[in-house]
Amino acid sequence: MRRISFFGIAALAAASLSPSLASSEILALVNYESTPGQAVRQEGIAILEADPRAPAFGDIVMEIPLPSDTKAHHISYNKAGTKVYVTAGGEVPLRVIDMTRFPYRTEEVRIDGCEGGETLALSDDDATWYLTCIGSDNVVVGDAASNEVLRIVAAPGPDAPFIRYPHGVGVASRVDRLLVTSTIDHADLSQRGDSVTVIEASTGKALSTTRLSQKPAPSGEAPVEIAFLPGAEQPLAYITTMFGGTLWTAVWDSSREEFDFRQAFDFAREGRGVPLEMYFNAARDRLYVTTAKPGNLNVFDIGGDPLAPTLLRTLPAAPGAHHAAFSPDNRYAFVQNNLMNMKGMNDGSITVIDLESGEVAASIDTLKEKGLSPNGILLLEPWRKAPLN
Repeated sequence: MRRISFFGIAALAAASLSPSLASSEILALVNYESTPGQAVRQEGIAILEADPRAPAFGDIVMEIPLPSDTKAHHISYNKAGTKVYVTAGGEVPLRVIDMTRFPYRTEEVRIDGCEGGETLALSDDDATWYLTCIGSDNVVVGDAASNEVLRIVAAPGPDAPFIRYPHGVGVASRVDRLLVTSTIDHADLSQRGDSVTVIEASTGKALSTTRLSQKPAPSGEAPVEIAFLPGAEQPLAYITTMFGGTLWTAVWDSSREEFDFRQAFDFAREGRGVPLEMYFNAARDRLYVTTAKPGNLNVFDIGGDPLAPTLLRTLPAAPGAHHAAFSPDNRYAFVQNNLMNMKGMNDGSITVIDLESGEVAASIDTLKEKGLSPNGILLLEPWRKAPLN
């Protein structure tokens, strides 16, 4: 492992603040954990060189340590790119990294009543965060400046269908709504949801629950991630069903003040399964969707009719294709290949895809060779390209 020198630290700090250095390398932030069976469990966040053209390609240039029982899962930026949020299934469900201070350090956010911190989304103004707690069947609402809890949104009663196994969360601030998926019991993977709950963001009131399945209940299709299309005239979200193998849309009907849901694509017909994360290009006419089995990045045209995505290309990654990041020039996609260390979906590599040729340009096996599994990937500033990540 290449350890960064004093001068390297200075360059890394400068690179995170100055676009002038963006052409020389692409630095990625990757959270990792030990693969099952390792004698000593490790967790951390690595900053590594992801540009396949760079002499130091694949090298780890810096690490941010995490306690071995963190169970870190998702990492995400706020919209301003000044903070990174790390959700986790351990005792501390949320950590925050101030990306304007170097060296980077994590701040623990302890939340009573949140078990299994899963996904975090922010309001349009970055002022409020919403954290799904998959193990306690609730959503925590927090002040993004102080990280103080504002409210906890839970099911209205023990028999109510709202907010079971909450995982994905999407925010439509303009219409005061949250969408939350009912996915899977983190302690018992055989217990799966098949619905999306609509919540009034300002009050935490659960308004409705809609099944995203064309099969009889309970289908266990496990809607998992939600991504709102930036800049849409009417709020429009895409939703993946992990075990249903489908892509759905949710479009806001302003006359009824409700979302209309419909299935938009079936990955099973293309021989792929377990669709997960979604991303958009800057022009907002392309939708990228990862599928963990057998491991691909799927490119859709949404420029004509966003409610009817057209599959353009299926690009190769590796088993467990999960999170992705994109170079500022949209030349490369970096796909992290590991889904919760599940058998057959835990390759452990990061595939670098050349989006021009559609071929694999390289594979980052640095963590894999050390018995570590990547769980998420972001690009550091100035290589981060909103609204892709």
